[in-house]
Amino acid sequence: MTELFTGDGAPARGLTTRAGAGALARAAGRAALRAPLTARARRDVLYCLISVPFGLATFLVTAFLLPAGLLISGSVLGTVVGLMLLVANQRLSRRFGGWNRRLADRFLDARVMPPAAFRRPSGSVMVRLDARLRDGTAWRATGYLLLKLPVVTLQYFALGFWACGLYDLASPLWWLLFRNHPTSTTLHPLPAATPPPFNAVVHAGSWAATLWVALFGVVLLLAAPWLTRGSVLVDRWLIRSLLGPGTLTQRVRDLELARSRVVDDSAALLRQVERDLHDGAQVRLAAMAMNLGMAKEKLGLPGDPEPEDLTRIRELVDAAHLGAKEALVELRELVRGIHPPVLDTGLGEALATLAAGSAIPVTVTAEVTDRPSPAIESIAYFCGAELLTNAIKHSRANKIEIRADIAGDEPARTLRLQVSDDGIGGASTEAGSGLAGLRRRAGTVDGRLSVSSPPGGPTEITVELPMTA
Repeated sequence: MTELFTGDGAPARGLTTRAGAGALARAAGRAALRAPLTARARRDVLYCLISVPFGLATFLVTAFLLPAGLLISGSVLGTVVGLMLLVANQRLSRRFGGWNRRLADRFLDARVMPPAAFRRPSGSVMVRLDARLRDGTAWRATGYLLLKLPVVTLQYFALGFWACGLYDLASPLWWLLFRNHPTSTTLHPLPAATPPPFNAVVHAGSWAATLWVALFGVVLLLAAPWLTRGSVLVDRWLIRSLLGPGTLTQRVRDLELARSRVVDDSAALLRQVERDLHDGAQVRLAAMAMNLGMAKEKLGLPGDPEPEDLTRIRELVDAAHLGAKEALVELRELVRGIHPPVLDTGLGEALATLAAGSAIPVTVTAEVTDRPSPAIESIAYFCGAELLTNAIKHSRANKIEIRADIAGDEPARTLRLQVSDDGIGGASTEAGSGLAGLRRRAGTVDGRLSVSSPPGGPTEITVELPMTA
């Protein structure tokens, strides 16, 4: 176990303190109050507004075609009609599944790779029919469309919370505007809207009573985003599980994608090394050779009289000496960027070395009982270096904590690296950020990167890597 004490010399403490817990509670309260106004809540509501009618319609189509096809195909006279209904169900299920997948990609940021297109075999009608009925992608899509009904019901309830909350929030205004309208009988007394499945009837007989109705509307609006988010998360999980490629196909695609990323990263690293050598050490070595050549010319050949301009010769030799030292420094930095020598003593010592140069107090706790493979250790080190740099630059934190340990049991043990700070939060893995690059780097070895960084902090980023690449 390695612990580091930095900053003002006092021992660094854990991030979970009484003040930290209070700050966390305040941040959670602010997040709950802002939840109905966030962009995510708007996207979830728009998704539900489209998903509810579309999901209900596709469920009805599937619930008709599938049982009808199975029942009719079981009879002697209706076999052909029943098989035609089953084929229609397979084709429509694929089509509906694709629409749901694109809808989730548009509103939920759930980028699910499309399954392989159906390959129509050559041969007789029975061969093509058999291939269509064995289409696993279509059957998974059928399962999703049938399971969509309870999800749609939950999304309908969530939309009811939004609608009733907005109506109740405006109850004082409705009372002032319409209570004396000659055609209004329902607004005197004013009924409060309660969302399904409750559908209770509550009446407000005075303007003061409508304030309680408005307060009830506020409660509904505060609960609505979380109910909506829960229903959307269930839907997204079903989409990822049933509307993407099969497990084996997905694994093959992931490996192909990881391989292409490794190749691209290797090519980019080689180009970077080439540029660094060409623009750095090579230039300094060339200058050193020129200075030594000029000094040699001034010294002359053996047997020549002693040169007069010894001061100039010393300047040239000194410049060559300085250039040689600078070239060595650059070559050491270049080698350190490829494989840091400090990793030879273990990941804990390497992370402690990183933290020693931090301008913010850092605590390092390393419990890496078994060393992972060199490739995994190198990825963990560079991830830790990048995360520490990001925290120093962007978090405005007062303290940072780095933890490294081994999680899980054989044969699924993982190296877990956590970097947390008490800064302003807001870290994101959106495309273009440094965290997105770290996620891709971890993904090349089947690793994962997760981020917890609510506005106001604290931030905790976890990298999980297998023990061997």
